[in-house]
Amino acid sequence: MKQKTVVLGVTGGIACYKSAALASKLVQRGYDVEVVLTKNATEFIGPHTFESLTHNRAMVDTFDRNFQSHVEHIALADKADLLLVAPATANLIAKAAHGIADDMLSTTILACGCPKLIAPAMNTRMYQNPVTQDNLDTLRRYGWEVIEPASGRLACGAVGAGKMPEPEDLLEAVDHAVRYEKDLAGLRVLVTAGPTREALDPVRFLTNHSTGKMGYEAARAAAARGASVTLVSGPTALKKPAYVDCVDVASAEEMFQAVTARAEEMDIIVKAAAVADYRPAAVSENKLKKTGEDMALPLTRTEDILAWLGAHKRPGQFLCGFSMETENLVENSRAKLGKKNLDLVAANSLRQEGAGFGGSTNALTLISQHGETALPLMSKEDAAHRLLDEIVKIKGEGA
Repeated sequence: MKQKTVVLGVTGGIACYKSAALASKLVQRGYDVEVVLTKNATEFIGPHTFESLTHNRAMVDTFDRNFQSHVEHIALADKADLLLVAPATANLIAKAAHGIADDMLSTTILACGCPKLIAPAMNTRMYQNPVTQDNLDTLRRYGWEVIEPASGRLACGAVGAGKMPEPEDLLEAVDHAVRYEKDLAGLRVLVTAGPTREALDPVRFLTNHSTGKMGYEAARAAAARGASVTLVSGPTALKKPAYVDCVDVASAEEMFQAVTARAEEMDIIVKAAAVADYRPAAVSENKLKKTGEDMALPLTRTEDILAWLGAHKRPGQFLCGFSMETENLVENSRAKLGKKNLDLVAANSLRQEGAGFGGSTNALTLISQHGETALPLMSKEDAAHRLLDEIVKIKGEGA
């Protein structure tokens, strides 16, 4: 990523302690962060905190004579790739909605032509007040993205909506807005992820070691690059990615139904889920009791979702499958490419350290009709983007 500048506006609410953690995460992510505080915000947290975290001077006063220019808000607006106000008080929201510019932050807001995000944080009744909601609707109409507050116990003791989202959630919003080129804009992408569970009785099921991380990163990456993304996910412990339509399923049959019902309208399908090949031939209504004897468990085949997608692939649709192998990685995966009418296979070996189930890294080999590209070990986020790079490249060559 070419370094982007994020102007972080901080207003006077108790939630601004989270803004320091957010500033730190933005810097760690590679952003140049310029912080502008209202005077009320400095009653909760000092500018020196942000200066230590961002290595840039935090601004408060429009007419601070220590600045080189008294039009610093214009210089900041020209530099900004994104403006984020977090937390945003009801007062700041009202000023931004109506073009009031009477301090450093509000004048900077008015001068910015970049994408703008705002994270309201306040008492529940203040947030739900029709005036505040009208002001937020006005900001949306002017092109702002309003990041909805979380619900919970607030500093004032009330319980309800009004909590500032966690820094990780705000970082995801920033990444989605400006981190990546929108080379998938206008495309509809379906991603499958996670394991399936095949019931044996009301207590037990058959499953596998998939955690869903690779598929979730693929869905998040596609959304960040402008696609309209649907994620069909088996049971995982992962947080749902923002900006993605999530469909939860449990069994292979449920995943088959969810995928096949949506496949026709998709431009790209990335099937990263680890779907059970077999399920118990019969499901007991009651818990199976152990006996002194060994048990034989009859199994029956599940629907092959990837084969169905390959057989029903419409012209122009791109189909990518995943292949987890323990031997003959390229040979077995290339056979899958032809047998199932795929455009790309993302293969990885369970034998390679750092790749496979559960971890935060992966080492994919991307196999197409034109050859193989072996990627080095990298984060699953980076692997997802390299996968999408390859898809964009192959689609472009076939255009």
